[in-house]
Amino acid sequence: MMYNRILTLSTVFLSLLGIGLMPGNLMAQGKSVIDGVAAVVGSRIILKSEIEAAHDNLVRQGQLENTKEDMCSVFEDLLLEKLLIHQAEIDSVVVTEEEADANMERRIQMIVQQIGSVQKLEEFYKKSIVEIKEEMSEMIKDQLTAEKMQRKITEKIEVTPTEIIEYFYSRPADSLPIVNAEVELSQIVIYPKIRKEAKQEAIERLKRLKERIERGTSFASMAVLYSEDPGSAKNGGEYRGIKRGQFVKEFEAVAFNLRKGEISDPFETEYGFHIVQLLARRGEELDLRHILIKPKIDDEDLEEASRSLDSIRTLIIEGVINFETAAERFSMDENTKFNKGLYINPYTLDPSWELGNLERDIFTVVQNLKPGQISEPVFFRKPDGKEGFRIIRLNKRTEAHKLNLQDDYNKVKQLAQMEKQSKLLKAWIDRKLQTTYVRINHNYYNCSFTNNWVKNLATNE
Repeated sequence: MMYNRILTLSTVFLSLLGIGLMPGNLMAQGKSVIDGVAAVVGSRIILKSEIEAAHDNLVRQGQLENTKEDMCSVFEDLLLEKLLIHQAEIDSVVVTEEEADANMERRIQMIVQQIGSVQKLEEFYKKSIVEIKEEMSEMIKDQLTAEKMQRKITEKIEVTPTEIIEYFYSRPADSLPIVNAEVELSQIVIYPKIRKEAKQEAIERLKRLKERIERGTSFASMAVLYSEDPGSAKNGGEYRGIKRGQFVKEFEAVAFNLRKGEISDPFETEYGFHIVQLLARRGEELDLRHILIKPKIDDEDLEEASRSLDSIRTLIIEGVINFETAAERFSMDENTKFNKGLYINPYTLDPSWELGNLERDIFTVVQNLKPGQISEPVFFRKPDGKEGFRIIRLNKRTEAHKLNLQDDYNKVKQLAQMEKQSKLLKAWIDRKLQTTYVRINHNYYNCSFTNNWVKNLATNE
C-alpha cells in the first residue's frame, strides 16, 4: 500500500479538489447519517460519516467501486493518515498557517478552473467562498501534516540504475501499464492594457456609490445591484470570518485597517477596484462588505493585445529571440513566465500532461500542432473573467504506448522508488502500531486490513 494515493483520497473535499469535481456536498449528500466514532488512532478519531462520504464521492468519480473491500480501503487510508498525524505531533513535524493557506488557494484555483467560476463553486456547495475555505482549512492542514511526516520517513530513499532495471524486468510483460498520450507545452500570455480612462471611470463609479451609501442607501443593496464580484454580490457583498491570508494583500491591507462601520476609499487589486465596509472585528477576524468594479476593456484593447503577441510570435519564428527568453521578458502569466514559459501540471508538478486533462481550449489548439510549432494568438478567458491572448508551443508529444525503459525511464524510476518507499513505510507502520493506541469499532465494518490494526487493538485492550 502506497501512501501517495491515500493522501489524495483522505477526505471528501480534498479528493474533489485533487481528482476532479463531482456532485456532492462537503459531507455525504442526500443521506441522513447517524454519526459515530469508527476508530481512534492516538488522539485522533475517524467518524463513520467521514469514511462513507469519502467512499461515496470516489465511487461517483469512478475511482472506486461500491464494494465492502473499497469501503475498507478508504477506512485504512484514513487510519494511516491519522497515524502519521499522531506521530507528527510527537516528532514536532509542523505545517505553518502560511503553507496551509497557500496550498488551499492552489486547490481552490484548480477546482474553480474545472467548475468555471467562483460563483458556480458557491452555488454548487450553497456556501460562500469564505465558508468553503473555512471548512477546508483543518482538512488541508491535516493532509499536509501527514504528507510532511511521510516525507520525513521516506525522504532518504533513492534507487540506483541497477535497481530501476531490475524493477522493470521483474514485472510480467502483460502487467506493464499503458502510458496515455502526453504532451509538454510552453506558453506566452499577454493581457490587454487597461487604459487610464477606464481605471478612472471605475474609481469614479465607486466614489458615487460610496457617497450614496453615506447618505443612507444600503451598502448591501448597492453591492447586489452593482458589484462585479460573483462570489459576494448576491449576498450584498458580504464576507464573514475573514482571516489574514485568505484575500490578496492589497485587499487585506485596507480591510484590516478600517474602523467598524467605516467605508474605504476606492483601491486597486489584481481583480479591479473596490470599496470595503468593516462590519465587525473579532481579534484578527473580520466581517465585511465590499463592492468590486472592473475597469472596462473594449475591443480595441483586446485587438492591441493580440497584435502585440503576434509580433512576439513573429520575432520567435524569425529567430530574433527564442521562446524561453520571450516568455521571461514579455509574458504576463506569473505561473509560467519565471519558468521560461513551461506549462507545469499542478496536479503532478510535472511538465507532462495527458491530453484528456488539458483545458478544453488548450486541447483544441494543441491537437493541431506538431512538436516545435507555435500556435497563432488564441483568445482565452480565466474563471474570474479576466481576458487575454496566448501563444502555445508544443514541445513534445508522446503517443499512447506500453511502458518501456527507452521512452519512460523516469516513470519506471518513479515506480521503482515508490515500491521501495512503500516497503519502508510498511515497516514503519508495523513498528508504530506496537506503541500507538488504536481502537476500531467493529459494529460498523468488519474489514481485513493490509496492516495489523486489529491485532494492535487486541494488544491495547
